[in-house]
Amino acid sequence: MLKTVVCVSGGGTNLQAVIDGIGQGTITNVKIVRVISNNRKAYALERAKQAGIEAVCVSPKEYEERAQFQQAFLRAVEEAEPDLIVLAGFLVVIPPELIRRYENRIINIHPSLIPSFSGTGYYGLKVHEAALARGVKITGATVHFVDEGTDTGPILMQEPVPVQEGDTPEILQKRVMEKAEWVILPKCLDLIANGRVTVTDGQVHISE
Repeated sequence: MLKTVVCVSGGGTNLQAVIDGIGQGTITNVKIVRVISNNRKAYALERAKQAGIEAVCVSPKEYEERAQFQQAFLRAVEEAEPDLIVLAGFLVVIPPELIRRYENRIINIHPSLIPSFSGTGYYGLKVHEAALARGVKITGATVHFVDEGTDTGPILMQEPVPVQEGDTPEILQKRVMEKAEWVILPKCLDLIANGRVTVTDGQVHISE
């Protein structure tokens, strides 16, 4: 059973997709042991409680220094003894110590086809605003392993989504979530939990 910690800053729709996938049996051998948020008002914490999952808030506002917050976040993760950490809309820079300790055991969902519209400053609605401003015809979502760069880790899975005439950032965001994010994140979790994913020389390999 893959013990998983999910980190989230907002509403937790990707968290819900994982909870639903586990409940429906499309995600197997996975147990979410803790949900961590940096935001006390995040609805994700309520989603976790409703699903009977331990929910913890570690807010940087409660610490005088960033290093103190990072140590508290590190403790909150390690107390749960996870096999995998999932960043599902988590708007916090992950401490390098955690990345090194959990090499190739942290995944992130990003709302574009990396490397497009990724890296520093590209998160949430900003990604979709940039995609529309550039006039791309295809966007999508990417699940990738986390390294010490920003959205630079090995790519696990991508799903394209068409951009349509008249799209607003909000409309496009909703389509990308429904058609890509909520589809590939559960798939990736199931693949990892069932031993079908390996990372070699920065490349992801999925076995049959």
